[in-house]
This record gives sequence, structure tokens and C-alpha cells, in this order.
Amino acid sequence: MEEKRHHKRLELSVQIQLERIEEAGVTTVKFFDVEVTDISRTGLGFTSTQELEIGTYYDTKVMIWTKETIDSVIEIVRREDLGNGKFKYGCVFIGLQDTDALKIDIYQIFNEL
Repeated sequence: MEEKRHHKRLELSVQIQLERIEEAGVTTVKFFDVEVTDISRTGLGFTSTQELEIGTYYDTKVMIWTKETIDSVIEIVRREDLGNGKFKYGCVFIGLQDTDALKIDIYQIFNEL
């Protein structure tokens, strides 16, 4: 299969909490945990037992390798049923700050050396 991503995914294994953002821009008080599997400058992948809808938005904080936290809103763009009640999701960052994207880029450069 041809790789279509513009930015390379880097492995990352952390748990994060997602908070759903409703259409009116209001976040819910419901949090749930997911397991991040990879991250790039433009998005992240995670697995969860929650069945989430494509096109929904979530507020989250991701702790990266340097123990720094990236605050972002993500949009679910892909879902794959893994069976056994688990799903794999692909998300894009919405409004990720340039300084946070640069942290991911710098880690990738050092990781490739």
C-alpha cells in the first residue's frame, strides 16, 4: 500500500483522556481514556473500547517523550474495528500550536539519527 501521509508517524505509548466537544463548542464533562499508539505533526492514532463517530471533535492533552504536554483538539477521521470490542482511530490535530508541532518535528529528527 502506498503511504499517503505527509508527516511520518512516530510510536508513542501513553494514555490520554478525551473530552467530547459538542456542536455548540461546549465540552462535555464526560472523560474517557484511550491508548495512543502513534503521533505525527498533523495527528495521532489511538485504540479504545469506545465506539466514536468519524467527524467528531475532542479536547485532549498528550504527554510526549520529553514529558511535555501538548494541548489540542482532535477530529476523528478514520475508524477500524479490531474485534474483541476494540477500535483503532486516526485523528488530525485542529489548531495545534506551532511550538507543539515543532517539538514533534525535533524529536523525529533526533530519532532518525
